[in-house]
Amino acid sequence: MSKSKSKSVKADYVLAGLDIGTTKVTCAIGSVQDKDLSIIGIGHSANLGMRQGVVVNIEAVSEAIHPATEEAELMAGVEIGAVRISTGGPHMQSFDSQGMVAIRDEVVVDEDVDRVIEAAKAVKIASDRQVLHVLPKEFKVDGQEGINDPIGMSGVRLESSVHIVTGSHSAVQNAFRCAERAGLEVTGLVLQQLASSLSVLSADERNLGVTVIDMGGGTCDMISYTQGSVVDTDVVPVGGNNFTHDVAMGLRTTQIFAEQLKIDYGTALKDMVEDEESIEVEGVGGREARNISRKDLSEVIEARAEETLQLIKKGLENKGLIEQMGSGVVLTGGASQLPGLIEMGDFVFDVPVRKGLPVKTGGLTDVVSSPEYATCVGLLKYGMTHSQAQSQAIQQSQSIGTRFAGWKDKLKNLFA
Repeated sequence: MSKSKSKSVKADYVLAGLDIGTTKVTCAIGSVQDKDLSIIGIGHSANLGMRQGVVVNIEAVSEAIHPATEEAELMAGVEIGAVRISTGGPHMQSFDSQGMVAIRDEVVVDEDVDRVIEAAKAVKIASDRQVLHVLPKEFKVDGQEGINDPIGMSGVRLESSVHIVTGSHSAVQNAFRCAERAGLEVTGLVLQQLASSLSVLSADERNLGVTVIDMGGGTCDMISYTQGSVVDTDVVPVGGNNFTHDVAMGLRTTQIFAEQLKIDYGTALKDMVEDEESIEVEGVGGREARNISRKDLSEVIEARAEETLQLIKKGLENKGLIEQMGSGVVLTGGASQLPGLIEMGDFVFDVPVRKGLPVKTGGLTDVVSSPEYATCVGLLKYGMTHSQAQSQAIQQSQSIGTRFAGWKDKLKNLFA
């Protein structure tokens, strides 16, 4: 959590989120006042130091963080010293675990919930991995299943089922080092698809069952909800860069020009393109440019798009999640902006598919109303929720301390 140094921003506190992606770094700054979030600054820059969500060049990533944070600070009129950062990629692994404790006073209180979650996460993991999140799936009170919030319920035995997310220790520490070398303190690390889901999903979608697919440059990061809780997280190591590579190889052009072709003229369905449309393709190694049918470009992209969505569908089917997605699939992230991808998703998944845009916030709503900002906005929402929880815990601690001091004074007076 960062404090504003500018008197022009009236807020209870200021938050910053840093999305370190495979192709770009995005920084968002938000102010929180009366529990309402407003986006006051946004900045981004190209990133050449990542591969499939993992740092491969610390210096390059650090240099990419600087212009992104400076642009966001300039727009917001504040300076930030601390950020929450996102992480994802194939090094992320997750599994389910269970725990059980006795309810001390026959009525479930916060302390009992904390104890049962601690019991559930008391599992042995490899020394080269670290736990990032422990996400409660459901609770049981004396065998009664399907409980999301057991506080206040009567019973003698409390059980919990949790979803534990772990990451490679070295990959996580390298992400920390990049931010620290850019002069920032890291206050927390958040799973990329978890952050994205916080900004694009409604409570109804989480309850009905939904899968969010964050399509980035190097990977497609997935998170699935049923009955309001996270039930699965997964990664498919294919992203927008693979689309670009296929275009470069298929049309025999440079990677840079292939990326521009994909953005300007690419579609995931060749039927969306007229037969007579043509585009100019830059040659490689000094060769002359040539004209080709735009449909040829779309055929290359369509093949890769269908293969990617089929890979995702197969993973969901193997885990029995397709049948649980009552509200369908949400595609978000920069690579999800490819025209025709939503329509192809409807056909491949055979469930409703929509594009995931960050939900309405205050401030720069129009600027961040794009799938590429889903993770950054989600980082701010995650930070706001946890800052409020931390504040409540401090207030409770202070209240307990005050009551203890009061009893101490009474005892002194009694013995006196």
